[in-house]
Amino acid sequence: MSYPQAASGPVLYDFRSDTVTRPSDAMRAAMVAAPVGDDVWGDDPTVQRLEAYCAELLGFEAGLFVPSGTQSNLIGLMVHCQRGDEYLVGQDAHTYKYEGGGAAVLGSIQPQPIENLADGSLPLEKLKRAVKPDDAHFARTRLLALENTIGGKVLPASYVRMVTDWAHGLGLATHLDGARLWNAAVASQVAPADIASGFDSVSVCLSKGLGAPVGSVLLGKRDFIQAGRRWRKMLGGGMRQSGMLAAAGLYALERNLARLADDHANAALLAEGLRKLPGLTVETQTNMVFVQLEPGMAQGFSTYLAEQGLLVSSVGTAQRWVTHLDVDAQAVAAALAIATRYFEGR
Repeated sequence: MSYPQAASGPVLYDFRSDTVTRPSDAMRAAMVAAPVGDDVWGDDPTVQRLEAYCAELLGFEAGLFVPSGTQSNLIGLMVHCQRGDEYLVGQDAHTYKYEGGGAAVLGSIQPQPIENLADGSLPLEKLKRAVKPDDAHFARTRLLALENTIGGKVLPASYVRMVTDWAHGLGLATHLDGARLWNAAVASQVAPADIASGFDSVSVCLSKGLGAPVGSVLLGKRDFIQAGRRWRKMLGGGMRQSGMLAAAGLYALERNLARLADDHANAALLAEGLRKLPGLTVETQTNMVFVQLEPGMAQGFSTYLAEQGLLVSSVGTAQRWVTHLDVDAQAVAAALAIATRYFEGR
């Protein structure tokens, strides 16, 4: 994954990420109409409704509304682990690679990264070898953290069951970074609770494909969430009349969950069209399309797309295109036409 640059000119379509989605007029109206209170005092009714809704949807006792997925994951890690503890995590996982080292810097928690396989899983044998003995020389292994989806890929359900059972058998807790859990559920045609099954805590994002402007929810047992509420305050995540933001999340969950299938279908159409262009190697997973370009054309093609108002994430010879509710099938067709013209003009 590369971090996309901000737009610098007129934008036709933005394929950089599903984080660029904007709230619809109906979502904005729901935000304005939301009953609110002071959530730090625990009396915002819309936040309470969102937390309860997510907990029921994912099969947990309680939820905690927080500003970001980064904070949600960090709170989860800090509740599960104490200073000097360790968590097992993928080398490419967001909690290890893309969240500023927060677990180590703010939680004094040591990550033990394991190289991800091509399907996003972590080899069980490597996990077994990474668990530390009960010895003062070592950090204490306390937690297994997985991500689903990872790089747009849905983890195999049989693998998740196997590895979470293994972790629990050793007395380890399990945490799921489910920033795009909703995509995994829709792609697998199962209930979101099925994706969350086997984990002691799950973080889900509302501001990606679901289209809310901000916010994530951390799920777990009641005492876990109560401990998380204290960490949220210490980390600066306590918000006041945040029911206006929670209302957007509720709107998104109630109306935009099933339509993620449209994003997956549009990504498949985009990938099919890009495969027809010379010099491109294309792979698609859920709502993400990964493109590998020949070295001699990478810079020119990326620059051309930006000049034409198409924004994509790009680093070196790799591109990532992400479909979402603000780029429909018509946008995909227009993007493919623009990309095709580049090769016709060479």
